[in-house]
Amino acid sequence: QVQLVESGGGLVQPGGSLRLSCAASGSIFSIYLMGWYRQAPGKQRELVADMTIGGNRNYADSVKGRFTISRDNAKNVVYLQMNSLKPEDTAVYFCNARVSVISPASWGQGTQVTVSS
Repeated sequence: QVQLVESGGGLVQPGGSLRLSCAASGSIFSIYLMGWYRQAPGKQRELVADMTIGGNRNYADSVKGRFTISRDNAKNVVYLQMNSLKPEDTAVYFCNARVSVISPASWGQGTQVTVSS
């Protein structure tokens, strides 16, 4: 079982930046896949970005060129650097992790990101 704790959300003006962090804990040695999803009010949860332990990254088209995902595999921490934020990026951001390809996903509690002037 993996426990995930996110931090770094908040209120930012359009064009601003935020950095989210997610730390994983539990009886784990390594985590195959870590990533970020988001859910805006009235919308389905969607993938923002994820990254394998080997360094392969995957981004939603809506965030390409603005967001960067990175990991510290030794610490089992994943980051999401969000630049040039837009009001449509407003959502609750959830950390996601899979210990292996066949493992069920673990979720964090979510952190609110609000982009507004």
